[in-house]
Amino acid sequence: MSEQQIIAVVGATGAQGGGLVRAILDDRSGRFAARALTRDPASARARELAALGAEVVGADLDDAGSLRKAFDGAHGAFVVTNFWEPRTPEEERVRPATAREREQAGNAARAGQEAGVRHFVWSTLPDTRGYFRPGDGTPTFGGSYKVPHADGKAEADRFFLESGVPTTFLQANVYYEAFLDMFAPRRDESGALVLPLGFGEARVAAHAAEDVGRTALGIFRHGLGLAGRRVSVAGSLLTGEQYAAALSLALGEPVTYQSVGPALIRAAGFPGAGEVGNMLQYLIAAAPDLAELIDYEQLRELNPSLQSFDTWLTTHLPTSANFSSSAPS
Repeated sequence: MSEQQIIAVVGATGAQGGGLVRAILDDRSGRFAARALTRDPASARARELAALGAEVVGADLDDAGSLRKAFDGAHGAFVVTNFWEPRTPEEERVRPATAREREQAGNAARAGQEAGVRHFVWSTLPDTRGYFRPGDGTPTFGGSYKVPHADGKAEADRFFLESGVPTTFLQANVYYEAFLDMFAPRRDESGALVLPLGFGEARVAAHAAEDVGRTALGIFRHGLGLAGRRVSVAGSLLTGEQYAAALSLALGEPVTYQSVGPALIRAAGFPGAGEVGNMLQYLIAAAPDLAELIDYEQLRELNPSLQSFDTWLTTHLPTSANFSSSAPS
């Protein structure tokens, strides 16, 4: 067997990076070796990856030197940043999450260039701002962002382009796992299950979290033919009513789609409600363009195990009794 090519995986203990590490370790071809990068190699998740056979290396996206060392000798590098990492109000004031993500992406791109990485897969998102009209009443964050967790990543694309390292831009969509949490069905006052979502009538792409990592492996396996390209992950592209129908079938109990307008979500008052409302408004407005990005033939070639929503539900859905009886706000 020829020498394995090392894939350095940023965020290896998270959903996307962890999915890639496991996909590499499960790959029977043995073409790649997983180098799992984490700030805390002693954490339980890091130890679990090490026990599975990954090389676990300490590295911090805020420490360019540690990244340079961790990327040394790697053929490819998967880079993801975490906008949602818990931070104190003071930390956010000093360095907003968007600025932090841009700086971290820049550190990774430069470190990979210096280390001689031959292929980046950068987990990014589209810039949403072109889908909002001036004066439309939607909030703006950080001076210029409509959906900061997406717009900031889109701005960071340039660091990978400027690095000169061939880069594939991997775009995640809605996680199926959200239907067990943020987007979970609720019981109304009569006890019936409803699915309150801000999808309007749009078809919205979704996928299992682990399929991001599996698709990333497929990109590395494919090689540089996808450099400069954007790959949008989607196991299903459904309307809110179709997601509700799939849940109904899996639960053996009717689930009714309840369309909730983005403005109502923004007014709900929970932390981040403004950004969530804007995100859903973007998903509705951009639905035709986002659907065009999805190439199912290519996705299934990259990830033959790509899961549809109904397939995923068969092994991941809890019983209906686990859903909240509280009415949607």
